Formats: sequence, C-alpha cells, structure tokens
Amino acid sequence: MTTVDWVVVLVYVAGMIGLSIFLSRGQEDETDYYVGGRDLPWWAVGISTMATQTSAISFMSIPAFVALKPGGGLTWLQYELAVPLAIVGVALFLLPFFRKLELISVYQYLEQRFGASVRLLISAVFLISRGLGTGVGLYAAAIILTVVLGIPIWATILLMGVVTVVYDTIGGMKAVVYSDVIQSGILFVGIFLCMGFALALFGGVEGAVRALPPERWVAIDLSTGLGDGSSTPFWGFLVGGLFLYMAYYGTDQSQVQRELSAKSIEDTRWSLYFNGFVRFPLTFLYVAMGIALGAAYSVSIELQNEVPRQLMDFLVPVFILQELPIGIRGVLVSALLAGAMSSLDSALNSLSAATMSDFVDKFYDLSPDRTLLVSKITTVVWGVVITGFAFLVGGISDTVIESINKIGSTFYGPILAAFLLGVLSARPTTIGVFVGVLAGVGFNLVLWVGFPETFWMWWNFFGVVITVIVTYVVSLFTPARPLEEIRACTLFGSGFFEGQRLWHPGYTVLLVYFVVLLGFLVFLNYIATTLGAGAG
Repeated sequence: MTTVDWVVVLVYVAGMIGLSIFLSRGQEDETDYYVGGRDLPWWAVGISTMATQTSAISFMSIPAFVALKPGGGLTWLQYELAVPLAIVGVALFLLPFFRKLELISVYQYLEQRFGASVRLLISAVFLISRGLGTGVGLYAAAIILTVVLGIPIWATILLMGVVTVVYDTIGGMKAVVYSDVIQSGILFVGIFLCMGFALALFGGVEGAVRALPPERWVAIDLSTGLGDGSSTPFWGFLVGGLFLYMAYYGTDQSQVQRELSAKSIEDTRWSLYFNGFVRFPLTFLYVAMGIALGAAYSVSIELQNEVPRQLMDFLVPVFILQELPIGIRGVLVSALLAGAMSSLDSALNSLSAATMSDFVDKFYDLSPDRTLLVSKITTVVWGVVITGFAFLVGGISDTVIESINKIGSTFYGPILAAFLLGVLSARPTTIGVFVGVLAGVGFNLVLWVGFPETFWMWWNFFGVVITVIVTYVVSLFTPARPLEEIRACTLFGSGFFEGQRLWHPGYTVLLVYFVVLLGFLVFLNYIATTLGAGAG
C-alpha cells in the first residue's frame, strides 16, 4: 500500500462518516433510528439487503471457491437457485403481514402470537447467532485484508470496527441503507477491475475460459449431501436453500428490519423482487471473477507461491497486492472494506434494535429522547462486543463463507418454523413452540458435531422439520391460548388478504425465473461434458 492508496481508502472512510452525519438530521425516536421513519425507497432497501450478502467474504471466498477449492468451480451457482422460490414464500406469507403490523423488531410478532417467553427466546437466539457470525466474519475479513493493508491484524479489526460503529451509531438505519448502496457500487467496480486485470495478465476471455479445467464447469452435482460426502449437492442446495432463504429474508432481524423501513407493503414486495432477480447475476459475476483469477493463478508463479491451496481465500487480496497499479489498488481495498463494513453495519443496527425492542423497551419505560440515546449506546456496546470477539475466533471451514453459513444454518430452521407455525396455524402452544425451537437447534448441533457428512444446508430443513414435529407433539399436552386472543396474529384469521390479491404477477415471474436459472445450470453442465470429451 502506497501513500496514494491510503489516501483513497481514507477518503472513502471520511465519506462514510460524513454521510452518516448528514443522514442523522431529524432523528427523534426509535422509529427514525431503526426503520428510517418507514420512508425509505424500495430500490435503496433492496440494494442494502443485497449488499449485506455481497460482503467482503463473498468478494474473496466465492472466486477462491471457483478457482482453487477441491470440488469447487461453478457448483456454487446452485447456492442461489432457491432464492426466487424463497422470495415467493416470504412475500406471500411473512413480510407483508409483518409490515402491516408496523414492527421494529420482527420478534415482537412472536409475543403477540405466543407470549413473551417465545419472543425472548428467539430474540436471544438471534442475538447469539448473529453476534457470533458477525464476529467470525469480521475476523475473517481482517485476517485477509491485513495482506493488502500491510498492518497488524489487530489494527485491521479496529479500523473496520471503529469506523463502522461511528457511522452506524450516528446515522442509524438511513446510514446503513444508503452507505450500503454506495458500498455496492464500489464492490461492482472492484469486481470488474479484478476481472479486467486478471484477463489482461492471462491474455483474454477465451484463454481464461479454456484454462478452467472441464470438471470445474460442472454446475449441477446431483448428489444429496446426506452421507455421500458431497460438499456441493444439488438437492442439499435446493431444499436446504429454500428454507435458509425463507428464514433469512423473512425472519432474520438484520434483513427484515430493512423491509420494515420501506414506505409501503408494495414497496416491501418490490425490494424482495429485486433480490429475487438480482442475486443470481451478482453471484455469477463473482464466479466469472473466479474464472479470471483462476486463469491468472495458472500462469503466475508469484500467485502460486503466495497463495498455497490451504489458504485459498488469500487469492483475491494477494492478486490485488501483486498485480494492480497504485491508486487502483486503493479502490480495490476500499471495495473490500466496503464489503466488510456493509455486513457489520447491518448486524450492529439489527442487534441494537432487537436488544432495545425485545429487552430494554419491554422492561423499562423511557422517554423518546432517552430511548434514542440508549439505542445509540446499545449500538456502540454491540460494536465493542463484536470487535472484541473478532480477536478470539478462528476458522471453522476451508473457506470463510462456509463458516458463516454453518453458524446461520444451525439456527435458521428452528426460527423459521416458529414464525410459520404462528402465522399459519392456531394450534401450536407457547410451551410447544418453546420446546420445539430448543429441540431443532439441539438436533442441528448434533448433526454438526456427530454427522459431518450431512451437508450443512440440510440443517435448515431438518431444523424446521424437528421444530414442527416436537411443537405439535408437545402442544397436544399443553394448553393453547384462547382463539380470540390469537386470531388476529394468524395470516388468514387476521383478514389480511381481504380486499387485496393473494397471488401477485411478480410471484409467477419469479417461478419462471427459477426454471430459467435451472435451465442455465443444465446448459453449463452440457458445456462441461463437451469440454471433458474434447480434453479426452
């Protein structure tokens, strides 16, 4: 990193803080701070939601998976296949209903439906899982960014942690959303710059495509991931991914909080449609970047020496350091910082919102001014906790992106089951759901520790199934709340669909889009077969 590169990075950092100060004007209460006054445009909400997922981890780990990971390649595209299906489920059954209730924490719904104990349990599960996952992500991004920044890892962690805490605490949800929009633009620039310089090093697109071994062009692995040892099973990605994404978009506070910030229910749907359609093309760009970097790796002795196969996530930062010119390198480092901070800012704001809404506000009656102050203090506290935790964690998987997803998949299924049981049925009882969620999480932990050959995406499915079964069994022997108390908390008993359409045209388009994506992956498999035959 030269002085010019550092100037570029510092200008970016100063810009984020300045933006948050500008957007903080007019903040008066929790609604302004946590959901932007419920007045944010759908396109900004949609981009911000996507930016949380297109983090520095994706920027570094997906290309490494495509280029270097044993058994990797284009099979990562399977990970996105279930997104359109999940968006239909979320838009049909969950988010518009929650949006109408004007929540700040999505877990407020669980108290209305099941009582305070379930709300506190699920919120606590979210706080633990999101805090743990964010700490791992911050550590992982820092240890790789240290390569290009040339500073100690502790300094890298503090740089990302402190800057994000400052602009998040000042600006609240508006700062999170609009900074994510800017950070997404920087990430896009970074993707194309990396691809351009990698292709120039190798000699062009055609050569890069041919350099990728035929087996890495395989996009569909028809394995199940249930004891067959596959790390990229189609059925695991499709079935497990459906429940993972429904939980992510429909019940995870870090995502739902954005959707609750949109101007209207219709805007909420549009932001969901945006993610349903754009997620796959964005991931394909990361995959294309992996193809280009894999080609550069195959001809560069320097890259091969600096990026051993056991450290594959270092491919992108080492390439930036070795191959990009002064100034451009600073832009790419800013892109990596942008990605890391877009995930961290979202987590901080949502952790603070859940803490305040589900715990502080529930037990303390504060004035609006005092509530806003305590909200900001809570954001700072979570920032300190996560930044501190990042110093204590290490790797869990070969690539960082799998580590983050394993943590989430342990909890997502049971949490989704609790919401679906509440929204779709009046029979589950409070004790039933409480025991069911604990059973679902416990079952997934057993799978993680005792059955490593079960692909981690399946945990989302099994978490739902176990939670539903245990909930209904326990509910047979425990008292249910009176129907008149909970009718308004169920989707069909509330009269939510009266006067509006149950099925929207966008849902049909998303289903057609799923079929198109599946056909595209089949086509890539055909290319892999053709290339393999030619090589033979």
